[in-house]
Amino acid sequence: MARRIQKDDLVKIISGDKKGTTGKVLAVLAKKNAALIEGVGTKHRKVKPSQLNPRGGSKDIHVATPLHKLALVVDEKTTKTSRVGYEKNAEGVKVRLARQAKNKEIK
Repeated sequence: MARRIQKDDLVKIISGDKKGTTGKVLAVLAKKNAALIEGVGTKHRKVKPSQLNPRGGSKDIHVATPLHKLALVVDEKTTKTSRVGYEKNAEGVKVRLARQAKNKEIK
């Protein structure tokens, strides 16, 4: 199935503790049905000592956000969101459309 949200899209979080936050999609994890968003979902993890890292310590990791909590931002100034649809254009290529923006094509 086609993913409605893709890499480099601007998205807004519509539910959860980070509700209202916007950010750029760094990667979409299809098997987890989630996405990594810039500036959202960074957590600390403790690392056990190993031969490569004898002191151990802590490191920052990026936690994915489920796709059902994201909405595509159509207008960057007002952060207006839209659902995404698909249609074939004149050349027969499948393109994404922003439904709330009068079926405007998404680049």
